Amino acid sequence: MTSSLGIRLVTTLRALASRARPRRRPGAPVRRILVAHYLLLGDTILLAPLLKALAMRHPQAELVVLARPAVAPLFEGRPYGATVLPFDRRDAASRRRVIDSGPYDLAIVPDDNRYAWLARAAGARHVVGFADDRPAWKNWMLDRAVPYPGEPAAWADMAARCLHDGVDDGPVARFVAGEWPAPSHGAFARPQTPYAVLHVGASTPLKAWPAPRWRALADRLAADGLTIAWSGGAAERAAFDDVGPREGELDFVGRLDLAQLWHLLAGARVLVCPDTGIAHLARIAGVETLALFGPGSTVIHGPGDFWADAPFGTITVDGFPCRDQRTLYRREIAWVRRCGRRHDPSVEPAGRSDPAACSRPLCMEGIELATVVDRWSSIREGDR
Repeated sequence: MTSSLGIRLVTTLRALASRARPRRRPGAPVRRILVAHYLLLGDTILLAPLLKALAMRHPQAELVVLARPAVAPLFEGRPYGATVLPFDRRDAASRRRVIDSGPYDLAIVPDDNRYAWLARAAGARHVVGFADDRPAWKNWMLDRAVPYPGEPAAWADMAARCLHDGVDDGPVARFVAGEWPAPSHGAFARPQTPYAVLHVGASTPLKAWPAPRWRALADRLAADGLTIAWSGGAAERAAFDDVGPREGELDFVGRLDLAQLWHLLAGARVLVCPDTGIAHLARIAGVETLALFGPGSTVIHGPGDFWADAPFGTITVDGFPCRDQRTLYRREIAWVRRCGRRHDPSVEPAGRSDPAACSRPLCMEGIELATVVDRWSSIREGDR
């Protein structure tokens, strides 16, 4: 049975059958671990502290991590000993491969608890995830449901502390440059150094910084002797065209895969980008980064403890009034302050007519060019 409906039925039946079998005994050896999720690029990279915690706690175990096919090449070097299993939830054969990859002694579900069902269908004997996902049926396959901490913290740190089949046992082990190996990549025309990467793309128009400020920033960096390399996804060329590229600037928008982009970032003097997947790719590539946070939270997706030593800087407008939602991965958390509204040009700014939508990125427009230039100047001065 390989249809989408058929494999979902198989998943459900196998999960229920596995749930009825004896669970892993406390203290029993952990030989195989599955990290089951369907996160986008940035949040997949933010699993790094969890993977490191699992590798340290269970050094002899085989660690298998699901990843979207486009992201899977980043795991080529087996960071923290992890083997990647490409997974597309829309593809029945992909689901079947996950089910057939089992059994596992331990499964970690860091985000959407629907994947606890998939882990259980793969024969996981003990499943751990964050509590209180919605709707409630998603949580039925968890053996241990971990509440989110009551104090503010980076999400990546919370996952490492709470989901590694143990208890919150203090500081998260920090990232060490080079411990996530760079993937191999196809040839591309590298810029002559020194250069800056300006990534204009974002996952939503509500994370877009105004085009005139990108243009002015590029001119300032060029005046400081940097070649300008523009980056973005294939669907983001309109944003790049609005900037008005100049002669001598390099256009990589929509032209690089993730492995090539890693190497472009790794050779750059600085990256400036919105709070998007590329900002998190930059953490493991090791490039000096200025990440512009509008709707997102610098607490939840900032450096935290794990990346405290990485050259990752955040720029935001603190206390922006419509960054007022308290939901993180469908859980209501008292200390969270972020905005997950969808973009809808027909509503008023900041969701005033629709609490679920917003027409303009006022929070991004609030980030002044002078603030970004000043932060760049501090980086430049630090080199002298």
